[in-house]
Amino acid sequence: MVSIQDTRLTLPDGGLGQPMQVTAGVVALRKSSQPDAEMTSQLLHGEALILHHEVGEFGLVQSQHDRYTGWALMAALSAPVLSPTHKLKALRAYVYPEPSVKASPYYLISMGARLVSEGQREGRFLKCARAGWVVEDQLSAIDDKQSDPAAVAQTYLHTPYLWGARESLGIDCSGLVQQAFAASGVSLPRDSDMQAAWAGSPIADWQSKGALQRNDLVFWQGHVGIMLDSERIIHANAHHMAVAIEPLEQAVERISDLYGRPVAARRVDLKAAAGPVPDWLI
Repeated sequence: MVSIQDTRLTLPDGGLGQPMQVTAGVVALRKSSQPDAEMTSQLLHGEALILHHEVGEFGLVQSQHDRYTGWALMAALSAPVLSPTHKLKALRAYVYPEPSVKASPYYLISMGARLVSEGQREGRFLKCARAGWVVEDQLSAIDDKQSDPAAVAQTYLHTPYLWGARESLGIDCSGLVQQAFAASGVSLPRDSDMQAAWAGSPIADWQSKGALQRNDLVFWQGHVGIMLDSERIIHANAHHMAVAIEPLEQAVERISDLYGRPVAARRVDLKAAAGPVPDWLI
């Protein structure tokens, strides 16, 4: 059973305890301080973290939105932490050095990226601190919430599958779930086993015909997807190598060869879960 003392969620004692923020478009969290080490997660632009210590080009950090730890490139981080005013509601967008679509962009940002308005506008563009100019129509206020995680997940349809990823250019199964619910103001942990333990409440009769509904989460050992209705599921998976929609029964038959049959299903009360800091994040 996963616990909040899990090594994926804890830093060693001591360390710098330095609050920092991602200022690149995205930065990988890796298992070790090597550029080719396995990527276990990602941090998006504007997300906050705690730096424990540095080794060469890398720092051992802990994300503040899901407690996940790993090694991140220090060049992608800055201090102090600025309070975001906006977030990206589009699937992805470019950040420009000047307010013109003809300018050569700095980088891409993905849905959920956090930005700090400097209050300067020119045409359609808003200037953001430590970033650049972003088309304001692609942004929403930091506290805005979507009402339907499944609809958010569908915006990622056909996004390539990428282990450890949670951005618009690549995403994994639990990353898709985390991002979809985050857009609705619900904080979920990073990995599928943590989500199976802490996301919402178990559905006792989930295997009964018609028991599942939109936004329910279905779990295998090592995999998770979001129900679009009582019969169809959307999930990032390594069979399609993309975010795909398919009948749940079809997915169950195929995935059973790798992970066995589903082990649980859970339902998140969006109204109750949006806003309060969950116990596992305290």
